[in-house]
Formats: sequence, structure tokens, C-alpha cells
Amino acid sequence: MPELVVTALLAPSRVSLRLLRAFMWSLVYSAALVAAAIYGCVALTHVLCRPRRGCCGPSRRVAPACLKDPALGEHGFLHLRSSGLRLHYVSAGRGNGPLMLFLHGFPENWFSWRYQLREFQSRFHVVAVDLRGYGPSDAPKDVDCYTTDLLMADIQDIILGLGHSKCVLVGHDWGALLAWNFSIYFPSLVERMVVVSGPPMSVYQDYSIHHIGQFFRSGYMFLFQLPWLPEKLLSMSDFQILKTTLNHYKRGIPHLTHNELEAFLYHFSQPGGLTGPINYYRNLFRNFPLEPQELSTPTLLLWGKKDPYFQLGLVKAIESRFVPGRLETHILPNAGHWIPQSNPREMHQYMWAFLQDLLG
Repeated sequence: MPELVVTALLAPSRVSLRLLRAFMWSLVYSAALVAAAIYGCVALTHVLCRPRRGCCGPSRRVAPACLKDPALGEHGFLHLRSSGLRLHYVSAGRGNGPLMLFLHGFPENWFSWRYQLREFQSRFHVVAVDLRGYGPSDAPKDVDCYTTDLLMADIQDIILGLGHSKCVLVGHDWGALLAWNFSIYFPSLVERMVVVSGPPMSVYQDYSIHHIGQFFRSGYMFLFQLPWLPEKLLSMSDFQILKTTLNHYKRGIPHLTHNELEAFLYHFSQPGGLTGPINYYRNLFRNFPLEPQELSTPTLLLWGKKDPYFQLGLVKAIESRFVPGRLETHILPNAGHWIPQSNPREMHQYMWAFLQDLLG
């Protein structure tokens, strides 16, 4: 068929797709402006209620001692083959078994896996990384440095760079989204997967279109589409919005100590410390609309019934995409969003049972 004819036949589809994307971006930026107004009022209220803190959060000069706890493992840096970036990680149990790789969410870092590092180092080589843009890891400033393809290459380079050919991949929140994608793109490198409080992006997209309530739970995602303003709002009144996110009496991490809170805030408080993490969100809608994808990696899915950010209905939506027999799901009735830190005992029990046959 002549190329001109093919081009003519495809033209209506291309125009429709461009119109759909234009409509999507108009909705996204409209929602972003609304979210900016809401979060702006929240940030201003924090400043007015705590005037001594000022508008901008100061940089922490000394890292809290818990970030250097030797019981959690040894600190190291890995140079990635694909990008040349240097990523920070904490490792324990080398030589004790298969690689168990932990991917954190926002606003967190490797320290969010402290309970799991202690629990599984006796039978696994446990490694918790600071993803690109976080903590001591390299943090490119350009938004284009945080695309899905580049993040997938990072995970591949981490696994191979640590001397393994496959891993048990464990992800929470943003780390969960990355884990889902990685299991699709590089299934041979993932032996088992444990996903906590996070859907595949294609499932989230389709579910949100039909459940408007999920959009309201995700208002911060739209705020983060804007340049520079999210960083400013999150840093106001000594990072009070982040503090509230992490230690809120209902939605936050229960029993989070001051030092543990500072373990997360320390790196975010450094110059440019929020830009890399927020750039992940600035790439969320780049590939819209996403095609539905079949999921087949043996997966343990843990979900909090009281999660304030993701509706419970997403679990059923995830199950509908799976090859039968490959997904084990547990809904924790008293848990919220931060299961690795709020409900570590339950999480560990389910993980040991799920991974038992790997240990011989």
C-alpha cells in the first residue's frame, strides 16, 4: 500500500489522539490550578500559625543518627551503566540468599524500609536504594531525566550491578508503580514481587476516569505538574505540609519519632532536594492514554483498607488485569497508606509465607 494512502488512513486516528491529549492536559492543568489554590491556602495558614518558622524551611545541617544505624546495613554507592548516575543504597545479608530490592515512595527514602532490612537480612541479600533524585543519590534537574524508560533502566542496572540476575522486587507508593512497570518490561529479572499501596499506572488511569472520587484523593499529583510552586509550598513553615503528611494522627505513620521524621526531611531540606522527587510526578501524564497491560509476575499485593490516597476499588481493578493464579491479595483492615512502617509485623508474615518456597 502506498505510503501516502497509509498516511491518509491514519490521519483521523492521529488527530483524535492529539485532541484527546490536548483535552487531557487542559483538565490536568485546570486541576493543577485548583490544587495550587488549595495547597497555597494550607501553606499560608501554616506560616501565619507559626510565624517564627518563616516562609522557607531551613536546610538541616546534621543528619539524624538513625540514618547511620549500623544494624540496618552498610552504605554504598552504585554507578549505573546506562546513565552514569551514582545511586546510594543500604545493603545487608550479602551472600545469605536471593536479592530482595526495595523501592521507596514519596515523601520517603531508603529509611522507610528499616523494619524490612532488619527482618529479611538473615535469608536474603536486602538492598534499599535511594532512587535518582533522592537523598545522596545523583539528582538531575531536568524533568526529562525522570521518564519511565530511564527509571526502568536504573532498576535493571541496580540488579545487575549488584551481581544478581534476578530479584524479589518490593515497592511501595511510587516504588510500587515502578515495580509494576519493571515486571512488565523486564520479567526475566523479577522472580517475585511484593507491592504495597500502589496500582499500575494504566489501572490507575482507567479506574480514575470512572471513579471521580479517586481524583480528589490525588489532588497533590495535579499540583506537582506545575513548575517551582510545589517545591515552594512544601518547604514553607519548615516543611509543615510534609510533616503533616508523615505524622498526621489519622493519615500519617503511627508512632513516628522526631528523629525518624527528620530522617525523611533531612535530604528534602537541602537545596534542590524536592525537585527530583517532584519531577517523577511531572512525567506521570506524559504517555497518556496508556494501553491496558496483562500482569503475570507472581505478586503479593498488600493494601490498607483505610488508605487515604488510593480507593479500595483499585484492588479489584488490579486483580482483573492478572493472569489467574499469579496474584495473592491481602487487605489490612486497620492499615492506611504506610504499611511497611505502620504494620511491619503483618507485612512480614505475609511476605515470609509468600516467599517460603524460594528459600528451599
